Amino acid sequence: MKAKRSYTEGRFGQIHYCTCGEGAPLVLMHQSPTSMIQFDKVWSLLAAKGLQVIGIDMPGFGGSDGPEEVPVIGDYAHIVPAVLDDLGIEKADILGHHTGAIVATEVALQFPERIKRIILNGPLPLTDEERTFFKQHLAQEKEWGPREDGSHLSEQWQFRIAAQPGWTDLDAIHRHVVAGAAAWPNAWYAHDAVMAYDHGDAMAKITQPGLIFSNTGDSIHQIAERSKELRPDFDWAEIEGGTFDIIDEQPEAWVDVVSGWLAN
Repeated sequence: MKAKRSYTEGRFGQIHYCTCGEGAPLVLMHQSPTSMIQFDKVWSLLAAKGLQVIGIDMPGFGGSDGPEEVPVIGDYAHIVPAVLDDLGIEKADILGHHTGAIVATEVALQFPERIKRIILNGPLPLTDEERTFFKQHLAQEKEWGPREDGSHLSEQWQFRIAAQPGWTDLDAIHRHVVAGAAAWPNAWYAHDAVMAYDHGDAMAKITQPGLIFSNTGDSIHQIAERSKELRPDFDWAEIEGGTFDIIDEQPEAWVDVVSGWLAN
């Protein structure tokens, strides 16, 4: 089953989104810097579980128009009700991965009447020391751009390879590197918004039922585990191994966790 592409209007211009399947609506928010191609391997699998899957390209990524000035997480959150309105959907479940988990959190806070349940796949409740560390990488991300010898592209390729030892799905790595490069020169906007957002504080304010979800090989797994202390009332699930591209690596296992929790 293929996903159907559509557009609607948002505060930054057109929003690109896809739908697949029929049933209970589930919004998917991708990590950055990539696009909803992150979910290419799970569209039909989720639809087969009786879900209407709704993937959205965040502003500045994939086919969605981006902001002209540096946004905050709250700016990204507005795309979800815009898409739900376009589809005539009053309320949906939402799942976000990494950056998407932070955006999903803000959606749940700003528009609680539109969100039924929330799945935080790789949340990021940072300490001050961790935030300082990630901001150092953000500074490098801001400086990234085209070079005459094309080394800017090989640099991103090598980063992906090094971050995923033992996993060599070159097609998936290629798709994500290309998606990140296509978001230049403002691909860093999303991570900048993440660094300015206190996810731990925001998570404490969520009123909807939730699932915290991680995989043990994710580079932020230990940070995600900390979320269990912040929200002991939320359910917890994890997959063994994998990296930050767990959806490409173990799509069936990932779908089993997501659909299983939603079914219960």
